[in-house]
Amino acid sequence: MRMEFIFLGKTKEPFLGEGIDHYCRRLRHYVEVDIRVVKERQWSNKVPSEQILNKEGNLLLDHISRPSFLVTLDRQGKKVSSAGLAKLLWQWENQGQPRISFVLGGPLGLAASLTNKADLCLSLSDLTFTHEMARLILFEQLYRASTIRAGHQYHK
Repeated sequence: MRMEFIFLGKTKEPFLGEGIDHYCRRLRHYVEVDIRVVKERQWSNKVPSEQILNKEGNLLLDHISRPSFLVTLDRQGKKVSSAGLAKLLWQWENQGQPRISFVLGGPLGLAASLTNKADLCLSLSDLTFTHEMARLILFEQLYRASTIRAGHQYHK
């Protein structure tokens, strides 16, 4: 299985970038990983948030490989445990999904038009994280789910 990650903008905090790289390397022991960083535009303060979200959503959509099982991350999405995420990975693999695309937006989140196209909208927590921190948490949780599936000890 191949996992594709589409992010809006670079990770600016070095310590988060190091953590993302760390868990990405670990995750690659279990699946193929592609990361696409879509260049973030600078917007005038006069542009309404909804308009920004829609334009960013279209940019992100353009970078998703086809065919792909689309997973968006949003605070209103489905909440799962680490074991539940491992079960989802197992289901996707058994369904023959060739590629899982995880899409994270920027500071404003994702447009409803994009989350509505998703096969699954996932929430990492009831807590609020920066979009950069959410990247790190996503990679760590996918690595943890992969170790659960493989019967390795990391998850304990």
